[in-house]
Amino acid sequence: MKLSKAVKPISYLKANTSEVIREIAENRQSVVITQNGKAKAVLQDIHAYEKTQESLALLKMLLLSQEHRRQGKFKSLSQTFKDVRRKIQKDHA
Repeated sequence: MKLSKAVKPISYLKANTSEVIREIAENRQSVVITQNGKAKAVLQDIHAYEKTQESLALLKMLLLSQEHRRQGKFKSLSQTFKDVRRKIQKDHA
């Protein structure tokens, strides 16, 4: 969808809420809502929203892991597997 079609004034949303929501659901496109000529909100398909939230969560985990690595708070892969094997053996003993 072209950005020119994805920008709607709030008055359009008020008058055509069902149609806008249907279009968002069908096309999986976001719509920018303006008020007094300025962008104020974005309406988004729920699946796109969930995907965005999952992506943000993964990015946060990557950032956190990079920070831990810089601080020296990490284990080698071989040590991690040793610890997992030890825990499994302990739980099954």
